[in-house]
Amino acid sequence: MSHRRRSNAGDPPPPEGTGGSSTAEASSTGEENPDLPWAWALGSERRVLALALAFRAANALLVRTYFNPDEHWQCLEVAHRIVFGYGHLTWEWKRGLRSYLHPFIFAALYKILSLLHLDSPWFMAMAPRLLQSVFASFGDLYLYKLSKLIFNNHVAQWALFSQLVNWFMFFCITRTLSNSMETVLTVTGLYYWFVAIESVQGNSVVSKQQAASKQSPPSRKMALLIAALACAIRPTSAITWLYVGLLDFIQMKSKSRFIFLEVVPLGVFVLAVTTFLDCWMYGSRVIVPLNFLKFNLFSSGGDYYGTHVFHWYFSQGHNLAAMAQLKGKGHNEKGRLSRLKLSVILLILTNVPMALYMSLYHQRGTEDAMLYLSREAHDGRVKSVLFLMPCHSTPYYSTLHYNLPMRFLDCTPSENKGTLDESDRFLMNPADFVGEVFGNLSSFSHIVLFESEERHVKLLLRNSFQEVRRFFHSHFKVDRDLQSSVVVYSKKSVL
Repeated sequence: MSHRRRSNAGDPPPPEGTGGSSTAEASSTGEENPDLPWAWALGSERRVLALALAFRAANALLVRTYFNPDEHWQCLEVAHRIVFGYGHLTWEWKRGLRSYLHPFIFAALYKILSLLHLDSPWFMAMAPRLLQSVFASFGDLYLYKLSKLIFNNHVAQWALFSQLVNWFMFFCITRTLSNSMETVLTVTGLYYWFVAIESVQGNSVVSKQQAASKQSPPSRKMALLIAALACAIRPTSAITWLYVGLLDFIQMKSKSRFIFLEVVPLGVFVLAVTTFLDCWMYGSRVIVPLNFLKFNLFSSGGDYYGTHVFHWYFSQGHNLAAMAQLKGKGHNEKGRLSRLKLSVILLILTNVPMALYMSLYHQRGTEDAMLYLSREAHDGRVKSVLFLMPCHSTPYYSTLHYNLPMRFLDCTPSENKGTLDESDRFLMNPADFVGEVFGNLSSFSHIVLFESEERHVKLLLRNSFQEVRRFFHSHFKVDRDLQSSVVVYSKKSVL
């Protein structure tokens, strides 16, 4: 990848771990760039990390809503099963499509909580997000370092600002999604990749030493190791790294050395470790990346799921810093500052309210309902639970943290196209489906459902069940009927 720094292109990169000075950079370019009002807090990378740790911890504590089932069902539920012996494994785990590498991180956390007798409902719900907030903080730090490496310290400050006020990052990055961990690893890996490029292109002494010893920069090996871990957690990460690698590979002189002495050994090492872990946990020979490719590329299995829009990827970067330059461009200083201030105010006004609303209110009912059931279960007032709602609409055993019978509507993809799963059948005709599959519902002590389906099955509930709690869920519909609240019914004999 032909790479030049946007500022100080002829200078070697600053030593890793040192905080660059925007004043020094401004003097070298003959321009003076105003820093952020809180730039004093970013005087060193330690301060950047401290700021990120504090911000993301608060971020994690403020996220009280439900977003994507994978946060619970593909990570925490699996980790809970590893440590406590009970938890539901979805159909992907039965087909060997998921690696245990990511859930193992949170299994270690659960084990520590268990040993310290801190596995209370609150800690079980919040500790994983607090741990993820630590990883997210390092992602913020390495975004800052990457921006400083490619541009300068001034741009890095604005990149960090844009990252911290971005509503979608606030909403997602502290969730235990494999995507969140992949994001952190990708940014970190890219930083070490560009350090390797800088060390070769910008420092002749280093280049001569490496040429003499026929060794690649250590930072490139670190980047490849991190890239391999990202691919182990989410195989689709290979697309990003294939693109990054090919851009540099085309210009490399020692292509065979790069492939056979760097990529292959590190890739084989990570594959061997993760395969050993997966074989041990699955109890049989399984190669997850191969199964993943078979299911998603060589069959129609991947067509079962949709895609997300990508417009939020274009909300950061370099333009804020460019607007902040004060001299040398022949523009009116006061007007330029006003544009900068307006842009910052616009970012804050459009992102902060959205971040708080999505994190504190939108789709929080299912999380609140499970925390309520967890407390009731630990007090001995819950015997069994039926979820009459689309599959994976709530957290499960990892939040309940109590071993009792629970049942949700299955939505495992069928081998036969056009076959409706339980979730679809229930939504088409709730009353008939419940009567056909569950009869009079007498085998459950509690039933959880959305208000939008409640009216269809109320006649089946009124004789034996009574509403005990109703939790706000959403002001507007997302992909189905308006699910304004989550309702918990309890069998009258249990009350």
